[in-house]
Amino acid sequence: MAIEQAIRQRGFRRWYERELLVGHSHLVLLLLCVLTIVGGMEAFSQPDATRWLMVACVLVAAAIGLWSLRRYLFLLTRAEHIANQAVCAQCEAYGRWAVERPEAVPARRSEVADDEPERLQVCCRGCGWRWHIDC
Repeated sequence: MAIEQAIRQRGFRRWYERELLVGHSHLVLLLLCVLTIVGGMEAFSQPDATRWLMVACVLVAAAIGLWSLRRYLFLLTRAEHIANQAVCAQCEAYGRWAVERPEAVPARRSEVADDEPERLQVCCRGCGWRWHIDC
């Protein structure tokens, strides 16, 4: 689901909370992969018949662990980047805004140039101030 749709559907604070929970679930997966790698290395002293199985388990756990680490860092970095811009400059309210969709701001990623960041135009629910948030 696109960021714009998710924030419209849940609101910024619930979206942010959900991003943090999903990100930290990837961290738990990473820790489980590390335990699997350690267990596989400990079981490596078995006879040759199961040694290849342990090598395969360690390699799969390492690949999944690297993927989960990248995903964890991506989700938390993106959530923090957006959260740092979520303060209204007029009334200084944090996270009390709604996403708007004017014609000037592209709604889909396919309409945005590769070097141009995706932007959301938001409106403060308290004072009506409008500003852009880079995603």
